[in-house]
Amino acid sequence: MRQWGFVYLADGCDPERDVSRVDTGACLTVLVGVGEVDQVVAVAERLVADGAQLIELCGAFGPVWTARVIDAVGARVPVGSVMYGGEATKQLHDLFGLGA
Repeated sequence: MRQWGFVYLADGCDPERDVSRVDTGACLTVLVGVGEVDQVVAVAERLVADGAQLIELCGAFGPVWTARVIDAVGARVPVGSVMYGGEATKQLHDLFGLGA
């Protein structure tokens, strides 16, 4: 693999501005931050158009937005997503202020 992309969700991110590149000389990793979940499809399509051979999504997008990205990029590249097990539920709720 020569190039891949990771898309993450964080308040205040702008996918035109919040792009980081890590180039080892053998592989280019492109990290893109989005502020809204509905921006992920366009970002993934742009990453593929720019040469990404694989797309990885932050767990915040969940299965619905992951499926939308898969539909959008088709069979051009594999799409994966970060998932958290049930054992992380309390910590995630605490982290994002979702606790009871």
